[in-house]
Amino acid sequence: MHKLLTDKPGEKAFLLGNEAIARGAIEAGLGFASTYPGTPSSEISANFFQISRESDLYFEYSTNEKVALEVAAAAANSGVRSMCIMKHVGVNVAADALMTLAYVGVRGGLVILTADDPFMFSSQNEQDNRYYGKLSGLPILEPSSGEEAKEMVDHAFDLSERLQEPVLLRTTTRINHSTSPVIFGKIRKPVTKGDFAKDPFNYVTVPAVSRKLHVKLLKNYETALELSNSSSYNFIEGNGSFGIICNGVSYNYVKDAVRDLDVENKIKILRIGFSHPMPNALIQKFLQGCQKALVVEEGEPYMEEAVKSAAQEKGFTNPINGKGPDLFSRLFEFDPGMVRAKIASYFGFAYAPAAPVDLTGIPDLPQRPPNLCAGCSHRAMFYAVNKAAEGIPNIRPTDIGCYTLGFLPPLSTGDFLICMGSSVGTGCGFSKATNKKVISYIGDSTFFHSGIPGLINAVFNNHDITLVILDNHTTAMTGHQPHPGVDMQELKLEGFNRVSIESVVKGIGVGHVAMIRPYNIKKSIAAIREALAYKGVSVVIAQQSCVLMDKSLKKLRGKPFCVSDRCKNHRNCINDLGCPAFYVEGSAVRINAALCTGCGVCAQICPEHAIVPVKD
Repeated sequence: MHKLLTDKPGEKAFLLGNEAIARGAIEAGLGFASTYPGTPSSEISANFFQISRESDLYFEYSTNEKVALEVAAAAANSGVRSMCIMKHVGVNVAADALMTLAYVGVRGGLVILTADDPFMFSSQNEQDNRYYGKLSGLPILEPSSGEEAKEMVDHAFDLSERLQEPVLLRTTTRINHSTSPVIFGKIRKPVTKGDFAKDPFNYVTVPAVSRKLHVKLLKNYETALELSNSSSYNFIEGNGSFGIICNGVSYNYVKDAVRDLDVENKIKILRIGFSHPMPNALIQKFLQGCQKALVVEEGEPYMEEAVKSAAQEKGFTNPINGKGPDLFSRLFEFDPGMVRAKIASYFGFAYAPAAPVDLTGIPDLPQRPPNLCAGCSHRAMFYAVNKAAEGIPNIRPTDIGCYTLGFLPPLSTGDFLICMGSSVGTGCGFSKATNKKVISYIGDSTFFHSGIPGLINAVFNNHDITLVILDNHTTAMTGHQPHPGVDMQELKLEGFNRVSIESVVKGIGVGHVAMIRPYNIKKSIAAIREALAYKGVSVVIAQQSCVLMDKSLKKLRGKPFCVSDRCKNHRNCINDLGCPAFYVEGSAVRINAALCTGCGVCAQICPEHAIVPVKD
């Protein structure tokens, strides 16, 4: 039995924040969940996927976040408690549905998990999704720990059903990926089937209906504001003359700082956990008697703006600060030492930071940039494209996935990237705005997520681009989640269909389609050259399963290779491929047999044929 299905109220478990969130949803009676995977939210979905195999929970990996929200919205409006999980940039994809769903509302509870990523550990930006609450008019809850996150999920479902609208549960990487003790509660029996009561004059958002629904949303806002001002997740601690307003993980840093500085009798804290609508009355109560206040929040000055607005309404003139050159930055994550130093400086507390550790004589750690795995088929494909495109002026838009790492030396292939699916659309633009050949890269999961519309656009407008679809049979970067092109029977899972990328591409009307196996270098180069010579839209589909996925499925691995005495030290293998299985010992190139997967790509490019399979 999955550990999150343990029905023993009061039992304590050590859980990842994402596991705690998943457990909270199970305790709340979750009946329907959907997602498109994205770090730092992926483990929530992975747990739901496993749980759905052992329970009545319906869970799906949807094509993209917009579709995930749409299916969850339909389930919630059929009376089934539903959850939609995504990372912060996924909400951008889902926003079209989200903005109007806020008008339509829900019958069963709907919680939308948005996992923000300060410092961009695995993201292309660090946008602050609290502003989606202001934009949509929907409530936002923000936990400060894994245990609180679990409890907040249940409250979020209750709040959603009380207001009859979705609720945003906003986390950050530090909450998602920290581990803490969590006490199990009682599991509510889920309702997994409901019924939809037709009511087109409230559900079909033509202008006349939407005008009425917007009035309802604004009334809901007033109710939510009352709830925020009285919420147990918004509370005041201490009674000092200085004030600190904080949220999320920053609350923990503030608590530690106040204790470490020994100023508990001088500081009072307002922790905001129900952050939209912001509790203006509670903020005004907190600010009364404060000599000055400091807002501690990662990301944008969302709370700072609201606090200053609430203060202005009451005519308060006490200093309120948060972001600034000498205060907190809008960039990256905070850490306890930085928060402690800023608090001490702002309020004038004595503070002597600990002396840094003396590192004299200790060499710097070697740089370890992210790298494609040993044996990754993307490396072979990038090498083949580099060779096929020699002498051809070109631009290579790339996309979101493992293959993004191809922009690094020595492969150095990848010139432009905005978001999921952008390689095809931007490729269209480059093809018309320049005289260079465009070679766009996209992965299989990303192609289904948002690459298809761009390809349709390319065919319709007759752009001259070559699209390379890197099909490694999984959503690799976020943890091997399935997508519509995966053979689920290989994963021993029944009840799924499989969508052929080749059939989709040909169905769109692409004039030239080539299927290749990227480990075969000569044939790959020839196929790519033919595609590049085609005038119009050409597609090359490189099919080779992810080596890590193969390992997890215990597929037969090829013999490792070694460097023989024939090696003349040209180092094409290192300089052109950069496979991490290679290393240099003295002046000789060597292959780590434990890392080598036996793909044989390096053996094919060695001018002396000095790379051979290990005999024993």
